[in-house]
Amino acid sequence: MKQALLVFIIAGILISGCAQRKVASSPETPSMATEKTREGETGGKKGPEKITDQRDLKIESKEKTPEAREVSDLFDDVHFDYDKYAIRADAKSVLKRVADYLVKKGSEKVLIEGHCDERGTTEYNLGLGDRRAKAAKDYLVSLGVPSSHINTISYGKEKPLCSLQTEDCWAKNRRDHFVLVKAAL
Repeated sequence: MKQALLVFIIAGILISGCAQRKVASSPETPSMATEKTREGETGGKKGPEKITDQRDLKIESKEKTPEAREVSDLFDDVHFDYDKYAIRADAKSVLKRVADYLVKKGSEKVLIEGHCDERGTTEYNLGLGDRRAKAAKDYLVSLGVPSSHINTISYGKEKPLCSLQTEDCWAKNRRDHFVLVKAAL
């Protein structure tokens, strides 16, 4: 039974990996993309956004595995101020609970998902989400969690919790979300 399940999972991965994606090539390097300012918010023209191959590979390579499980009922999301990635005072108690749990349960790892609100370009928000996830990772490491037990990914503005165009909604989307991953035995 386990072998059949394993074959099924591998076949699913291979089939989904073979799908054709149409990706616009970007003349910028990925490091340039994260340094862009948010277009469209200060009156600048907002043209079509470009998706880079590297961003697609980053997202595909770190998608949740069957061993991953959501922990939204265990830990609150950590929220951020507009266009910032500094850890707020109200987030420190949440991160302390995450760190205590990971230190106590040494066989589990966590994936930190960085999210942004819908304002700004795709490239900018992917970079900002990455910095938010890394800020949380650095804070957890400072609390004694081994760096090898923490992975990060940025979804930018691709997976919003709320789709209304209000400040309350945007504030809900500026977050880090935690997903526990059982370590292979």
